Amino acid sequence: MHPIMKPSSARYYEIQIRCHLLPVFANQRLCDITRVDVQCFLPDKRKQGLSGSSVHGIRTALGKVLQAAVDWNLLEQNPTRGIHLGDRTPKTERLHLTPPEVLRLVSSLSEPCRTLVLVAVLTGMRIGEILALRWKSLDLLRGVIQISESMTDGRFGAPKTRSSKRDVPISEALRQALDAQRARCRLTGPEDLVFATCKQTPLNPLNLLRRVLRPACLKMELPPISWHSFRHTHATLLGEVDESLCTASAILGHSNLGTTMIYAHAILESQRRAVDKVGEILFPNVPKFSMATENGKVN
Repeated sequence: MHPIMKPSSARYYEIQIRCHLLPVFANQRLCDITRVDVQCFLPDKRKQGLSGSSVHGIRTALGKVLQAAVDWNLLEQNPTRGIHLGDRTPKTERLHLTPPEVLRLVSSLSEPCRTLVLVAVLTGMRIGEILALRWKSLDLLRGVIQISESMTDGRFGAPKTRSSKRDVPISEALRQALDAQRARCRLTGPEDLVFATCKQTPLNPLNLLRRVLRPACLKMELPPISWHSFRHTHATLLGEVDESLCTASAILGHSNLGTTMIYAHAILESQRRAVDKVGEILFPNVPKFSMATENGKVN
């Protein structure tokens, strides 16, 4: 599978195979694995405490192995086909930042990390897509970023999925930030990276996270976020401005709406406004409820 897979995908499936599939199926012939085996194996993983999304990943890895066997005429059918897992909600809620937290974090960062975070929050782009951006991909006059490349482990390749190849509109605030980034850069030719080291090599997202973002969050008493937290933040803010799931899915580059739903979170202040609106419908003129009693009854 490796020659046709992105390095990050290959690494992900290798982990699933080594940690979850081989301990159970290593001594079993592929042709002896049945739907019953698969249907018993996956719920056992849930009982061990894994999240629905983790078990879905294990099922996908097993399915790809068995499908390869089918394609190579080693099996007649793939026993993972048609297996339903139900809930894919992550075991732990993904971190996202509120608008005030975003502003506090951005104001504390130096360049280029400040502009990187702005791009992530204001577009919902994956960090690999941001670090692969070249100046030819930015049409600042039309206000569009054309995403056609991604970067993983310092290597460039196609975006994660077919849906990930997309045009993302940018706001005026982000356009100004990118204009300022261009002014700071020494090389701004069409093929030059928007964000690069002094040697014009791609920035390392893990180093930025460990050396800049996480220390800044710790200093400001913010949650220990990851780069992916900004995608969740963007999806949440899209919900705050009442954008549809279809719009959010297109911006984020998701292949299905179910994934987008996982990314959206409710902001406490919005929940408070919502319940206040319900209260206003029922009680437009707020009555003065009293716990005083008369003859043993609540007034």
